[in-house]
Amino acid sequence: MKLESKIIAVDFDGTIVEDAYPSVGRAKMFAFETLKKLQEDGHRLILWTYRHGKTLDEAIEFCRKNGIEFYAVNNSFEGENYDPSEASRKLNADLFIDDRNLGGFPGWGEVYHIIKNKVEFSLNDDGLEAETKKKKNWFGF
Repeated sequence: MKLESKIIAVDFDGTIVEDAYPSVGRAKMFAFETLKKLQEDGHRLILWTYRHGKTLDEAIEFCRKNGIEFYAVNNSFEGENYDPSEASRKLNADLFIDDRNLGGFPGWGEVYHIIKNKVEFSLNDDGLEAETKKKKNWFGF
């Protein structure tokens, strides 16, 4: 079964690596294995980080040495020419993986499970509830 391809924006410090900014921290457990698996599944990854200049180059090189080449870096697509006078800076991505998400970073195993199984979350009176979305057939059920 082939998964629906997504564009996934991934933070660097605190998400791919332990937060040691401006240095590059140690890789988080299963970060690169999960990112590789997501790419194998057909997802396009954007490196989405506060870093720029030399520190950004170091992050890109660290990821490259660990087997990850990104679809784009701090842009919605490779070759995008961002002009802040013409547009806002929100990336065009389907999913965002960041250690500063509401509730914090769940770990790379859980991230892969959520993406692979299309888990969606909703907030109700009892708190956060996870639900796996099932594909509907032609008749809507």
